[in-house]
Amino acid sequence: MTFLRKIVVAAVCATSLTTAQAQTLFTYGAKSVSKEEFLKAFSKNNAEAASSEQAYREYLDLYTRFKIKVQAALDARLDTLDTQKSELAVFRSQVVESYLNDEASVQVLRDEAIRRSAKDLHIAHIFVAADINVSAQKDQEASKKIKAAYARLQAGDDFSKTALAYSEDPGVQLNKGDLGFITVFVLPYEMENLVYNTPLGKFTAPLRSKTGYHLFKVIEERKAYGKLRAAQILLAFPPEVTDAQRQALGRRADSLYQALQKGADFGQLVTAYSNDNLTYSTGGEMMAFGVGRYTPAFEAAAFSLEKDGEISRPVLTEYGYHIIKRIQHLNIPADAQDKGYQEEMKQQVLQSDRMLVARKALNQKILQATGYKKLPVNEKLLSQFTSNVLNHKEGVVPAGLNLTTPMFTIGKQTFRVKDWRTYLESIRELEGLRAGKTQTQLYDQYVETAALDYYREHLETYNKDFAWQLNEFKEGNLLFEIMQQRIWNKAAADSVGLQQYYDAHKSSYWWEASADAVIFTAVNEAAAEAAKKKLDANPDSWKKVRDESEMAIQADSGRFELGQIPVAERTNFQPGLITASVKNETDNSVTFAYIIKVYRDRSPRNFADARGFVINDYQTALEEKWIAELKKKYPVKINEQVVKSLPK
Repeated sequence: MTFLRKIVVAAVCATSLTTAQAQTLFTYGAKSVSKEEFLKAFSKNNAEAASSEQAYREYLDLYTRFKIKVQAALDARLDTLDTQKSELAVFRSQVVESYLNDEASVQVLRDEAIRRSAKDLHIAHIFVAADINVSAQKDQEASKKIKAAYARLQAGDDFSKTALAYSEDPGVQLNKGDLGFITVFVLPYEMENLVYNTPLGKFTAPLRSKTGYHLFKVIEERKAYGKLRAAQILLAFPPEVTDAQRQALGRRADSLYQALQKGADFGQLVTAYSNDNLTYSTGGEMMAFGVGRYTPAFEAAAFSLEKDGEISRPVLTEYGYHIIKRIQHLNIPADAQDKGYQEEMKQQVLQSDRMLVARKALNQKILQATGYKKLPVNEKLLSQFTSNVLNHKEGVVPAGLNLTTPMFTIGKQTFRVKDWRTYLESIRELEGLRAGKTQTQLYDQYVETAALDYYREHLETYNKDFAWQLNEFKEGNLLFEIMQQRIWNKAAADSVGLQQYYDAHKSSYWWEASADAVIFTAVNEAAAEAAKKKLDANPDSWKKVRDESEMAIQADSGRFELGQIPVAERTNFQPGLITASVKNETDNSVTFAYIIKVYRDRSPRNFADARGFVINDYQTALEEKWIAELKKKYPVKINEQVVKSLPK
């Protein structure tokens, strides 16, 4: 079974599992909510709560209220508002791409990468250049050359000598084809597959890539080294470096190494001498790297350092002289089930050329899911028409073929010759999409593109999780809209209703011990201390202090209950007191207060002072009245048997 076949099977199996018929947990009017839907919502919104009967009951009450409010919004046709449709479309476009990676395929690729990451391979390489746009003659010459090298190897010739004789790799004279150790993700995926499936001591058959022809030999393997955090001083060779310049840089590198051995600061020498623009500003520290990232001589020296802080002797590479300091060795996790490592490898898979394989598997799955069906069409006439379009012979449609002729169907959509023409016109100048491809390959490419577009546009039909997330957003938006119309705006604007509610509930609104005060927030301790000195001299000038601070000081004046005033410890509130500063550790801002007047006794709040509380309580009262009306309109019936079956 091929690797792609394995991925396709895994993808299909992962999506073809059958589920038992959904159990109805409750109904509201003519609508129902399944046990599955409720548990999904409960799990998302109660991640920290235990799955107890009490927790389920409490959330069930919230969820039934939520559903009948949303139904009221739907009945009011709020979902037809332009703002609702626009926001839903924007949200859909933001999340749809995240559902177009087939998770089963990605998991197969991730697990393979984890297995391969457990060992490093020492490889050698022969390369003959021939990019995909070369002439047929040049390609034939390159193919002949790589086959000659392959024949030499089959006859028993030494790989390094063969590399020197045939390889066109720019570094071959220096490395004799030896690439050193590599690990997963270093090579393009098709080459990685080749070397990881080649026995130790053996060489591969020629491989054609976009850049030319390749031969690899697997020399040895070892347990994976992992990654290294290191810093370097680089004395780089200038362009067209002379022998005298090489020697001078070599002497300087030796001098710097001797200085480091005597205790010189590595970072200071980086600043003074290093030519590496990427690490100059970080004290020479490089991004953590594994094998196969840098030239073999550099890696051999870096990976031979045995302890953190150890410094290498100067290392000569084609780029110059390097002095390397080991900072930290990062081992590959011993446990392949390590969640953090699995996620790290998954992210590397998603960002690598492996996703071409995963996308191919997804395309196969999409064609199956959408019911792709090729329709009968005259292949000879279609081929002639295709050539006409690609060669800019516009309007030339062979007799017996017309633009409305159907070619294939995907889902409920029929794709016709005119659609094929539009696609060909869009790619004929794009070398990456058409160069070197036969008409059959272009047709397959178009079918996959059309199927993917159709699948994306109708994803709710094919992906239950996506449909759920989209509906969740839609219902949340509808809830906000109808709450704003029916409750929030109404409560805030109903001045008569608010006053009447306050008059009927005056006994609920009290001031506890409180104070008239100004609460200051300063950007830092220095700004706070400067403001306090000015307030000590003239407390009534607090507005001037704020205004002249150039936004370094914010001030909020009013009456506050004593518990609302930020203080560092128990404070004896007195008129004229400037409280001790309280530092906010998250942003280093500083808060303190100036106390104007203190009210020791509990006292009733007037309407103005209580208005915020009154609005909130009035909204709750309006909502409860509305909920009672909705429950009459959409009677809620709970299936107790299903409630009891919820997993504890």
